Amino acid sequence: MERRYWNINLEEMMEAGVHFGHGTKKWNPKMAPCISTKRKGIHITNLTITTHFLSEACDLVFDAASRGKKFLIVGTKKKVADLVESATIRARCHYVNKKCLGGMLTNWSTTETRLQKFRDLRARKLFTLQTYLGGIKYMTGLPDIVIIVDQQEKYMVLRECVILGSPTICLIDTNCDTDLSVDNTSRYPFVLV
Repeated sequence: MERRYWNINLEEMMEAGVHFGHGTKKWNPKMAPCISTKRKGIHITNLTITTHFLSEACDLVFDAASRGKKFLIVGTKKKVADLVESATIRARCHYVNKKCLGGMLTNWSTTETRLQKFRDLRARKLFTLQTYLGGIKYMTGLPDIVIIVDQQEKYMVLRECVILGSPTICLIDTNCDTDLSVDNTSRYPFVLV
């Protein structure tokens, strides 16, 4: 993978509040190397480390996109659900922004059957299926890369990705565990935001 220069601006990251982590009572000790200090009961993350991992994630995404790989972006928190949907539609990616169904990736043959029914259905059950499968209705196979917006909330999806060996990028906070893998031999890019 070729290393590129990405215009990642620390001042813009500071203005956006990227450096604010969780409260000091809700943190994972494994995140200690990424925390520079605490202020008023909130962890302040090291943006230099964040930019390093963000740059690695950008390289991975750029290389995969240039080879025509398929992406799945998962983000179900209310604050990011609409942003995930609009960004993935613009980028022509697949997404899950409501509830992530268990086994969606590891039990792909069943998911594929449900997707076919979803494509064939009209009005009656359409709303329910649109809620859970709408973002992946045109997905014809497993994604090449999965981007998880909140690894703490989407632990099940991360476990499925680890089982499948799918490259995964996780956007994490100071309360997340970076050692979430089935066999403890896999390492995935984590971007602290």
